[in-house]
Formats: sequence, C-alpha cells, structure tokens
Amino acid sequence: MENTIIEVKNLKRYFQVGEETVKALRGVSFSIQEGEFVTIMGTSGSGKSTLLNLLGCLDTPSQGEYLLDGKNVALMSKNDRATYRNRKIGFVFQSYNLLSKTTALENVELPLMYNSTYSKSQRIEKSTKALVAVGLQDRIHHRSQQMSGGQQQRVAIARALVNDPVMILADEATGNLDSHTSYEIITLFQSLHQKEHRTIVFVTHNPEIAEFSSRNIVLKDGHVIADTYNSNIKEAADVLACLPQEKE
Repeated sequence: MENTIIEVKNLKRYFQVGEETVKALRGVSFSIQEGEFVTIMGTSGSGKSTLLNLLGCLDTPSQGEYLLDGKNVALMSKNDRATYRNRKIGFVFQSYNLLSKTTALENVELPLMYNSTYSKSQRIEKSTKALVAVGLQDRIHHRSQQMSGGQQQRVAIARALVNDPVMILADEATGNLDSHTSYEIITLFQSLHQKEHRTIVFVTHNPEIAEFSSRNIVLKDGHVIADTYNSNIKEAADVLACLPQEKE
C-alpha cells in the first residue's frame, strides 16, 4: 500500500481582526497519497493561502488535525516543527526566493546546512546531483542574477529536492514566468512525478495547471467544493513542442 503523506481532518483556521473573527478555513478534510500530483485551486479569499501555510508547517490550525507523514504537526514545538519542515517539505515559490549573490550550488546546498548529518562533501555531492536532475549541470557555478527566470526556478526546484522530502509544495511556481518557460517548468514537475514518483502539491489560481496534474482540489469560502481525479492528463512536453521556439 502507498503511504499517506498528508491527512487533513476537519481543518479550521480562524483569525481575529479587531472585533471580527475571520473564518479562513471552515472544516477542510482530505488525504494525499505518496506519489500523487495534486493541484489546489481557489480564487482570492477561498482559503488557499491559509491552507498552504498549514500544509507547509508555517502555521497551525485553530481546530482539526494535520498529519504530515504520520505525525500531528500541531503537537510539535515551534523548533521541532521547523526541523520537520526542513526534512519533510521542499518548497518552490513564485518569486524563487534565491540568494542573489550566491551560486546555484550554494543556493541548493542551503537546506542541508541545517542538517548536521551531512558533511560538506556530501552537501556538495547531493546539491550537484539535484542540479543535474533539473537540467542545470552547466549552470552550477552561475550566480542567480546571471540566470533567466526559468533557470532560477529550476534552481529553486533543485533546492526543494535536495533533502529528499516526502512532499514538494509549490506556491504559484509558474506565476512569474512566460508561457514557454511555464510549460518547461510544468514538464519538469511532471517528470519528477512520473519518473521519480515524487509527491507534488501545486497551489495555484491558474485552472490550466490542473490539466497536467493527477488530481485537483478546489476551495471556496474555506470549504472544499470539489476533489476530482484527472482521467485525461495532458503532457506539458507535448504543449511545449507545439509552441514557437524561443530565441536565445
């Protein structure tokens, strides 16, 4: 049987804004199995960003449970949660979140700096392999400002992979990219899902992305209003092949 990576049970998150209680999540439940590629969609105000913060162990619920790889996140201390987040989740952000004056290798190496089980030589070896896996073997020693947006996002994906997390959590990962580069990145995510059996949770407002994932969860007003499996998954590589070639 496949492992359950995410189990969300009646998750609620309320915020106090002055005298008003804002109910961002109103009882969300779902589970995600190892090796799934899931998109989570919703318009502004749907609770999508709040759910992202909870899934990323950046916040804890007001009520309900969130089990990540079998452990209840809310029962952890803040420090334990940070360590668990570092070991279990690989983040990919819309704005890449790279250190601009450091090389691709140094950026990818960063999560391993917080893991004392790796020596310096092991960190370099794992970081190099991660960059090769995303097709950046010729950009390993380039600094962030020397790379295109698509290349920077590949560095961010390599950084997300380097700790061998149980889940890659992508937040609008194609939001700052043009169409051609977006399909390149989606092709890479599909490859990681299909060839490496990676578990991917892709949070987005773009309904097109759902066509390339195996499952789509839709939020509205703090509720899950749809949870559907995709029986006709499009290949981003096929779409990419039909686009006009980009000039260097």
